[in-house]
Amino acid sequence: GSPARPEVTEVWVIGNAERLGVVLGTPEVQASLRKPLHVIEQHRNLFENCWESYRRALPDAPSEGRDPVSEEDFAFQILYLSGDLPFAMPQEISEFIRLGQEVDCDYAVGLVPRESLVGFLPAEAGSSGIEVAYFNMREGRLRQSNLHLAAPGNMGARELIEEMYEHRHQRRFWNMLALGFRILVSRGGGVRVAWRYGLIHLGGLADRWGFSGLADWLRTRNTLARTEEGISLLLQTRVRLVVTEVGGCAIDVDTEQEYDAVKERFQEWTAAQQARAKALDL
Repeated sequence: GSPARPEVTEVWVIGNAERLGVVLGTPEVQASLRKPLHVIEQHRNLFENCWESYRRALPDAPSEGRDPVSEEDFAFQILYLSGDLPFAMPQEISEFIRLGQEVDCDYAVGLVPRESLVGFLPAEAGSSGIEVAYFNMREGRLRQSNLHLAAPGNMGARELIEEMYEHRHQRRFWNMLALGFRILVSRGGGVRVAWRYGLIHLGGLADRWGFSGLADWLRTRNTLARTEEGISLLLQTRVRLVVTEVGGCAIDVDTEQEYDAVKERFQEWTAAQQARAKALDL
């Protein structure tokens, strides 16, 4: 029932094509569509899913897709987001695309400030809610959202995004250590990038363990600009970090506890996100 957003021209859904076709092919769903909807069979991993959807979305591409050949193809942008975002608001998606297109980059990564996610916390000890980890930066405590605006054809080491995604649960020490080592030895990384990466996650650990003074000291050494530089070096492309304030796109459902909390408070949190988007005049 939401109005069509002008920033999105068509929608591609990746997964089990047969099952998705049954669900998305019903008369009710088809009647509600405001944009062309395409279903793609999932491939072996995240990288292949992203690349193959890009190949099929290129102008005049056949059903099996095609490789980029022109300057326009290489600059062609795709908005990627995961399918487990129950509180994604169309206003937040539009704002992210607009801001991402205003900066000069080939890959815009979404961030959300902690203040935008306070409403998802448990109201009191023992009540349902969702708590997430944050990157501690000089600009504030920020959570990576699930919004990515990319020109895949212009990205250098795009295959590294798969590894970064696999180690995204940075509360797990071994995930942090494995990705840190990969950054250190990669041709786009090196000691400087690994050091910045380590500072960000040390700040996050200090924050979660209650060492607020140490966390504050560490986060003054991390800035959005320095982080953008490090990721750009690692991925060999122009990366910018884009902050949006509605917040719902930063809440995904990865655990049974989160799923139960979403079921219990879905109406409440949805209404709060809609009100927040309206208050931000988006």
